[in-house]
Amino acid sequence: MDGLLSKLRSLDAYPKVNEDFYSSTLSGGIITLASSVVMLLLFVSELRLYLHAVTETTLRVDTSRGETLRINIDVTFPALQCSIISLDAMDISGQEHLDVKHDIFKQRIDAHGNVIATRQDAVGGMKMEAPLQHHGGRLEHNETYCGSCYGAQESDGQCCNSCEDVREAYRKKGWGVSNPDLLDQCKREGFLQSIKDEEGEGCNIYGFIEVNKVAGNFHFAPGKSFQQSNVHVHDLLPFQKDSFNVSHKINRLSFGEYFPGVVNPLNGANWVQPSSYGMYQYFIKVVPTVYTDINEHIILSNQFSVTEHFRSGESGRMQALPGVFFFYDLSPIKVTFTEQHVSFLHFLTNVCAIVGGVFTVSGIIDSFVYHSQRAIKKKMEIGKFN
Repeated sequence: MDGLLSKLRSLDAYPKVNEDFYSSTLSGGIITLASSVVMLLLFVSELRLYLHAVTETTLRVDTSRGETLRINIDVTFPALQCSIISLDAMDISGQEHLDVKHDIFKQRIDAHGNVIATRQDAVGGMKMEAPLQHHGGRLEHNETYCGSCYGAQESDGQCCNSCEDVREAYRKKGWGVSNPDLLDQCKREGFLQSIKDEEGEGCNIYGFIEVNKVAGNFHFAPGKSFQQSNVHVHDLLPFQKDSFNVSHKINRLSFGEYFPGVVNPLNGANWVQPSSYGMYQYFIKVVPTVYTDINEHIILSNQFSVTEHFRSGESGRMQALPGVFFFYDLSPIKVTFTEQHVSFLHFLTNVCAIVGGVFTVSGIIDSFVYHSQRAIKKKMEIGKFN
């Protein structure tokens, strides 16, 4: 038994030194205090990292199919009336959403950005004789009103009872409205007068649109849009204006839900139009993103990067449709963020590394300072004898 204990004693990697041989120094005390402070700071930092979740990032190929993409928008046009501007969305699959109104809201604003209360009565309304019927005569007391579509009706019984109905019928036919005052409905509603009354106003458009998860674009532009010879065009003639100021501020633009740490580069972007008309284009690369929090709640969202370009008219001619266009494409790579806690063993390993590392380095420094002081002191003593 004594032999076994003797062998174990010979394996001691920490031999003890008699206290009579210890020598305390001022430099050693200072180094010990400094190393203790460093050790404490590193321990607190490691403890905070252990108590808080860390986010792990991985990249993988996006294999999702048949999903939709939600686009959240909030854009202010300080010099374009709400009655003029419209929102269209289309994608490479051929699906179109023209003059989107579902889940999209418009607020009239004044020159200072304050919201203008919407009046309930018709703006610019006019009193005139009874409205025209589709057969050409005036509305009688015992008749039901059915306004004419002026040749744009899809069936014989179709009625266009408002200016908006006529413009929509014209849009479906691919026609433009050259002079709204020639249309009985638009004249009675004071269409041109309402546009004049809103002169100097702006418009704030906000809401969201749901589109197919494929490349496409959405844009804000004046006038009703329609297809003419397979070309997407906007009818600008009814407004009787030579220029459209599409200066704008993007209060918010995001693709999908919010998740912690997301950065939307266009939030707060402000652009002022330098010429009388032109097209402002944003080219967006959408990156599908999955965020899983510490409670394993999954958020399906997107991040994006963007480049910008302004295309102006030349030689006094309107070479580009005035408006703000957002062209987006989808990345084939999906980014996955996963929140997780550091394991206790990892925390314990790091704490041991901190304590051992600081202790070793401080010992080296102390040894260097101690032997340097002894060498200097020895030289000084030799110098005195000489």
